[in-house]
Amino acid sequence: MGVVILLVMAVGVAAMLTRKLPTAFALVLLAVVIAFLAGAPLTGKESVLDTVLQEGASALAATMIAILLGSWLGKLLEETGIAGTLVRKIVEFGGDRPVFVALGVLAVSALVGTVTGSAPAAMLAGLIGIPAMIAVGIPKVTAAGTVLMGIAVGVPFELPVWQFFSTALDLPIGTVRGFMVKLFPFALVAAVAYVLVESRRRGVEHTWPLKAARARPSRADRRRRLGDAPWYALLTPVVPLVLALGLDVAIIPSLLGGVAYALVTTTRPREMNRRLLRTLYGGFEVAAPPITLFVAIGILLAAVKLPGAVDALQPLVKAVSPQNTVLFVLVFTLLVPLCLFRGPLNVFGLGAGIAGVLVATGIYPAVAVLGMTASYNQVFGVSDPTSTQTVWSAQYAGVSPHQVMVRTLPYVWAVAFGGLCVTAFTEL
Repeated sequence: MGVVILLVMAVGVAAMLTRKLPTAFALVLLAVVIAFLAGAPLTGKESVLDTVLQEGASALAATMIAILLGSWLGKLLEETGIAGTLVRKIVEFGGDRPVFVALGVLAVSALVGTVTGSAPAAMLAGLIGIPAMIAVGIPKVTAAGTVLMGIAVGVPFELPVWQFFSTALDLPIGTVRGFMVKLFPFALVAAVAYVLVESRRRGVEHTWPLKAARARPSRADRRRRLGDAPWYALLTPVVPLVLALGLDVAIIPSLLGGVAYALVTTTRPREMNRRLLRTLYGGFEVAAPPITLFVAIGILLAAVKLPGAVDALQPLVKAVSPQNTVLFVLVFTLLVPLCLFRGPLNVFGLGAGIAGVLVATGIYPAVAVLGMTASYNQVFGVSDPTSTQTVWSAQYAGVSPHQVMVRTLPYVWAVAFGGLCVTAFTEL
């Protein structure tokens, strides 16, 4: 029966790759089929309706709330001008020095990446950042990749991601946080290397000429014209991090603290109610696609953790899973491309189910599965031509997502290798 379940998973991957079914629908259908193959009854304990669909749909509820709050905070960064001001300040500081401008946009992208992910993060940093980089001579592909690599630097500190791994793998937040702190230096070094190497290797390409500078307006005039946020409001992306990482505050209160800080530092009291509701509703629109996906992932995780599924899959998965630390690193590093194109190791797809199988069958400790999936997530978030942030950044820069994939993949592959090394030599 384990072989049949693996074949069904392969069919599910094919359906997602060929876009015959949307990812969320494919995962739910896959979960129901796996549950029936595992011998689960229709109703009752460990059943299809009550366990897989009912309990699975709400299994990642804390992650969904964190995603919503992160999206809400992202909308506040957009509407209050905090994100735009950060990018403009960096561009002004960099002047006409291409590498400095790119490194500045990289830093802002990393800050935004700690708050929210996917296309909204790319838009917040890229709407101003990408044209600014191209204007000073950064090649288009490099400009798009810089935003994506920057977001990937922030992902290890993205609080909704912490919540997702904590809930999906049944790990304490502190354990997730500990590994993410170890993963961060690899992402940072790779991102800086990408900017330095790619901007110099490709040379300067002046595509969008800068407009002639006009007389410098007063600070008050600039703030009204450009929507600059006050300097103290620019600390908003750091507030949730300080609360969660420095003061050990829980994820949801930390995100709420960021929302409150952004609102208080940018909004007059009489306008707060309207801005709160407007940005919250906007956050719902941004959060709807990932929340739908997390409902489906929760259902799939519930299915693969059924006793029948665990018993059927354990001998097969154990037979092909490397136990030696060096072999673990080599095998899973070579498998990195399988997280691209919504492949079977994409943690926001079937990869979540595979991670659930590895934990449920006891093949690897949950913290080792965390290391593997978090390392793969660094690759998916930057180089996958089907991910929304990659598509948006590439198209906005005027290049194809596949061009961005080719340029960025070596760097994020190295990040995954580093994460897998840390995992193998500390957790296995």
